[in-house]
Amino acid sequence: MDNKDFHIDKEEVISESIKEAYERNLEEERLEYTKNVIKAEILKYISKRKEFGQYILEYRKNVLDEYREDEDKITEYFDHERFVKEEAFKTIDRRLKELVILENAPYFGRVDFTELDSEDEETIYIGRFGLTPEGTYEPLVVDWRAPIAALFYSGKLGKATYKAPVGEIEADVLLKRQFIIKRGQLTGMFDSAAEVKDDILQLVLSENSSQKLKDIVMTIQEEQDNIIRQPRTKTVVVNGVAGSGKTTIALHRVAYLLYNYRDILQDKVLILGPNSIFMEYISMVLPSLGEVGVKQRTFKDYAMELLNIEHIMPFKEYMEKVLAGDKELLEDIGLKNSPQFIEILDEKLMELDTDYFKAKDVYLEDILIISAKEIEELFTVHYHNLPLFRRSRKARRIIFSKIKDVRDDLIRKVQREYKQKIASMSPEQLNAQGSQLEFMRRSKIREILRASLNTKEALSWLDNPSVMEIYDKMNGGRELIYDDLAPLLYISLKLKGRLSKEDIRHVVIDEAQDYSNLQFRVIKEITNCSSMTIVGDVNQRLLPYAEAVPMTELSTVFKEFGIEYFTLEKSYRSTREIMEYANRYLKDSKAVPLVRSGEEVKEVGYKEEAELKELIRECLEQYKNRGYENTAVIVRDLTQLNYLRDLIKGEIPIRVVDDEDLIFAGGTVLMPSYYAKGLEFDAVVIIDVIQSNNIIDNNINYVMCSRALHELTVIKKS
Repeated sequence: MDNKDFHIDKEEVISESIKEAYERNLEEERLEYTKNVIKAEILKYISKRKEFGQYILEYRKNVLDEYREDEDKITEYFDHERFVKEEAFKTIDRRLKELVILENAPYFGRVDFTELDSEDEETIYIGRFGLTPEGTYEPLVVDWRAPIAALFYSGKLGKATYKAPVGEIEADVLLKRQFIIKRGQLTGMFDSAAEVKDDILQLVLSENSSQKLKDIVMTIQEEQDNIIRQPRTKTVVVNGVAGSGKTTIALHRVAYLLYNYRDILQDKVLILGPNSIFMEYISMVLPSLGEVGVKQRTFKDYAMELLNIEHIMPFKEYMEKVLAGDKELLEDIGLKNSPQFIEILDEKLMELDTDYFKAKDVYLEDILIISAKEIEELFTVHYHNLPLFRRSRKARRIIFSKIKDVRDDLIRKVQREYKQKIASMSPEQLNAQGSQLEFMRRSKIREILRASLNTKEALSWLDNPSVMEIYDKMNGGRELIYDDLAPLLYISLKLKGRLSKEDIRHVVIDEAQDYSNLQFRVIKEITNCSSMTIVGDVNQRLLPYAEAVPMTELSTVFKEFGIEYFTLEKSYRSTREIMEYANRYLKDSKAVPLVRSGEEVKEVGYKEEAELKELIRECLEQYKNRGYENTAVIVRDLTQLNYLRDLIKGEIPIRVVDDEDLIFAGGTVLMPSYYAKGLEFDAVVIIDVIQSNNIIDNNINYVMCSRALHELTVIKKS
């Protein structure tokens, strides 16, 4: 390179540096302006809340003065006031919380673009929440869920589209800029000509994990954003590798749907997760996105509540038997998760439908109330579309009504005869026989009433049996397990009809790889909703199965749904070294690690207990010295966990997570594989992985390995 070339390059560098400084200065000025607007908005909302409170107090005083003597009016007012106050304060408080969050970080992205057939360049800033100051029409900050924000999450610069209420809009994206803003200060700024978020994504992924799952609004990738923004009426099924963001995508999709269809979905979304530890772990994502009122439950709790049952085999005991290879339980699980079991249930239901209620002629004394043929017609003709137990209740009400009509006719006849006799008697006869006639009248009426009660009691054959009793006979009296819940719900639905009065419009199912075909069916029938978001990873199924994993073949269950399948192969959670190690346990659908390198996975051998204890201590101390806040020692099952607990008790500070009702609070924990599923840690120690060709064993190993973000150590007996 000659001096001339060097001089030109140097000038270009200086020019570029000046331009960057100028751009940063402009962005800092814009940030300050936005913060000032937010502060002003916060003050306005605080004032609104104060004014509203004062108005309520004054109006209350006036009502109390005016209706002092009318308790009903005062009660009516306070009921109305409570409703108005709750709704108004809910709106004000929600907005205040959003503004306080925006004050610290108003936005994280910027897009410059022109729309088709327009030469005007437009600029939008993307934030966690939107901000349009009162009295203006142009948003200062656009909510990440708004349709136009899709331009920020799309691929490269150039031609792009976004879906607006008026249809699909074409745009030419000229600039994508990312910001890191902390405590109101601009600490980082990146322009990207390729896929947005590359620099920030690496930065975020390099951070330590937290006690709760975090939102990803700053780093949503294009393939993830595409799933999040799928139409509300679509049922989205995502099969994604460990660390691909499945759960986070599902939760952000809920936030997106609520933002765009709040009038339809508010308080009508149900999230079903695998266990309480997982539900606690994800509990802060939606609130951080400003969404509350979303129902979050485990399938077990949801089903037991609907069935009104209090006990099934605890999840811990269930999984321990599965991992121990309990032959009887595994065969039971295999049967109850098979298509053949649905046929068995249908056969039992058909048997009940045809044979359970044996119709008989119904008499009151010697009067035929209703014939067996007529009763059969009630079941098979008039009400054949109703569930069986509702048919029996309907028939019972009709028969009871007919019994009442005949009973009342008989009593009226007795009354008429009595009056006729009284009317035909002289005063002397009445004086001599009146008491006897009254006694006879009452006796006959009592006999009719007794006969009526006997007739009703004889209809006990119309009593609905207990669903639990029916299923218990089918189940051979065995203890109920997790896999009995779906069959019980299925039978209840077929015999009783609707089980829940909750209005559910959208269902999210997480860890869906462990769901049976029947579970999907009953969830659809119970909620009667027309769209779902279903996410899972077939490689993390820990239950035995002989055929295809049901979540991959949902078109057979949701025939009338518009189903869209997505596969996520990129893993964002772990380093390349960790995911390549975890991939050893997979035959197909291996994870594609993001290019984020770290330490090689360490495999360490031990011979004696003392050596094992020292290795665990050294690993955890190293992790602590490297600043890792959340670390885990993961073992296959409770046998290993109890052995380790006793081995390190009192010597190595660690929290044991051996029950799903324990609240996950981060730190250093010891837990079995099945509780670790869905969680993530800065660093993980795995003890004694089992090497086998068994798919469940390999899936367990894959789950344990893929929990680690930055470092993984595998300790094996040598």
